[in-house]
Amino acid sequence: MATTKNLCAQIPIDLHERVSEERERLGLTTSEYIVNLIQDYYNMMENQKGGIQMTEKGRTMAFQIPEELFQRIKRHLERETLRSGKKLTQRDFVLNLITQALDEADAENAAEQNAPTEAPVAPRVADVTAPADTDTPDEDNAV
Repeated sequence: MATTKNLCAQIPIDLHERVSEERERLGLTTSEYIVNLIQDYYNMMENQKGGIQMTEKGRTMAFQIPEELFQRIKRHLERETLRSGKKLTQRDFVLNLITQALDEADAENAAEQNAPTEAPVAPRVADVTAPADTDTPDEDNAV
């Protein structure tokens, strides 16, 4: 475990209540919750400076999902955060899933494009049938 140091700050009571409610809902200790908040903040700042800036090149995708799926995602994010020791955000999780799915689709598409296709075979003269009651040019010379 990383070496830690205490951080203490006076905050307004309404903000303290909000933090306490959310922390309890997530089942985290105060230390875990505050560490996650601070890490999220710095990740957001790094993304805005060196990564995608929402006002320039980024696009927003918004959609609703069932509550049960949302809770499953949150549980997964919490497990991954505990397992890896690094906070996995909803944004990173969804972007990773989208990127993985698109990479797989691109690979499948490339495989289909590179797969040899059978060239159409021109019919042989002997395979072409002449209409009934017509003579073929070599019919008189046939052996």
